[in-house]
Amino acid sequence: MPSDNIQWFPGHMAKTRRQIADDLSRVDAALELLDARIPRSSRNPDINATLSSKPTVTLLNKCTLADQKTTEQWIDYFKSSGKTRPIPIDSVTGEGVGRIAPALRELLADKIEYWKSRGMTGRRIRVMIVGIPNVGKSTLINRLVGERKAKAEDRPGVTRQKQWVATNYGLDLLDTPGVLWPKFDDRKTGESLAFTGAIKDNILDTETLAAALCGRLRVICPDKLCGRYKLDAASLDGASDFDLLCAIGKKRGFLISGGEVDTERTALMLLDEFRSAKIGRISLERPND
Repeated sequence: MPSDNIQWFPGHMAKTRRQIADDLSRVDAALELLDARIPRSSRNPDINATLSSKPTVTLLNKCTLADQKTTEQWIDYFKSSGKTRPIPIDSVTGEGVGRIAPALRELLADKIEYWKSRGMTGRRIRVMIVGIPNVGKSTLINRLVGERKAKAEDRPGVTRQKQWVATNYGLDLLDTPGVLWPKFDDRKTGESLAFTGAIKDNILDTETLAAALCGRLRVICPDKLCGRYKLDAASLDGASDFDLLCAIGKKRGFLISGGEVDTERTALMLLDEFRSAKIGRISLERPND
């Protein structure tokens, strides 16, 4: 697992933040895309402050992978702030995507009436989409456009530069590169981002990361963890996180010569099954944490 206060190319990130601030003058509203499993960790605090000058819809993406009740708590949390309109969506399945354009038109009702009074009936709404890497921006754009316009891959850092895309919803979307803040002051934030794939796996110690995920899951959802990997709930007591990872590998039969557990294979399997919700729909963060 990376150390605390990891540096993430601060010069590049600062430039991207300045670019987003400059581009805000060219749009009518913003779409802030978060990971529904980790809304707090996937929200860039610098970019969030920058967006405060524009009407914003916060999209809790990958909601079908998150715990439904916890997502409802996050929706209430964002509504109570009065600063944004939250909507749970899944850009892969399309769930909730149809609510985005109506929410934007409701937020911009006064401006749209002004456009009509100036003879600009039918003027398209210009919207900026922002979010951290691998949160699903390109997939959402392709869903809104109805065809493959933005390159979408399940790995961080694919969108390299901004691009305008027209949709069939009366929206023109401005995509932006995924942005992480220059450093993590909180190790837990870095772990949460790594668990969900926002940080490239090849720069992390996979086994240490997977053991840390075991530690989080044993607290949040022990029943789901034990059920998926056929563990005895009593075995969680007193076992270290790494011991738990080894127990999972043993149950799966991931053994190497000498009967030792192949912890690397086990770690990769565990991370993949968490990210694909095979363990269950799990949220790692709650509003009142």
